Amino acid sequence: MRKRGRTKWGRLLPNPNRAWLLAGAGLLAGCGDAGPGAPAARRPLYFDVKGLVTQQVVQLAQRKAAVTKHVSLRDNAPETVRVPAVKWADELQIFFQADINKAALRGAYAVDSVALPGGLLRRTYTRLPGQPNAPVARLMVVQQGAVAQEIAATIVQSNALFSTSKQLRFQLQNGQLRNYEVMGTQKLVLFDTLRYSAAGQVE
Repeated sequence: MRKRGRTKWGRLLPNPNRAWLLAGAGLLAGCGDAGPGAPAARRPLYFDVKGLVTQQVVQLAQRKAAVTKHVSLRDNAPETVRVPAVKWADELQIFFQADINKAALRGAYAVDSVALPGGLLRRTYTRLPGQPNAPVARLMVVQQGAVAQEIAATIVQSNALFSTSKQLRFQLQNGQLRNYEVMGTQKLVLFDTLRYSAAGQVE
């Protein structure tokens, strides 16, 4: 079924669950990055996810790119929606949570690099033990030269109110975003575990 709708992930979900998921997202926002408007930091120690996402937000907004999205909540059939006018700063906000260049995270990750066929390089950043301020458990970046081709991140957070796990994926072609995906679970106190997935294909 194809529908027209707004672009934010939560607004595509069935009404009974929407407030629940957005409440969880609000809690998570306090643990994430402030986004493109955050103060500039020192030169990044690790791969600059924040810089890449900010660059893509600007490019996509300038060319007024549309997106086709597929959203699934729990075990329901996926909903498909084409969004012709996207507020990209909001749409890609969740990917700023994959930023591992915060000052508190310097030295928090082990780095492993592997050469792949076709001149590609895969660099993996794995969280070291004893890093309570590092929600990103693993970040994987595939590059050709200095140009990123794919980014994948696993984010795990928990406190007395909620626990959440997210898998983020960001795929580019010729330096431009083509596909992105979020899969995850959320558990708020007094609520059942919520499983969700959302994927976008840039047009």
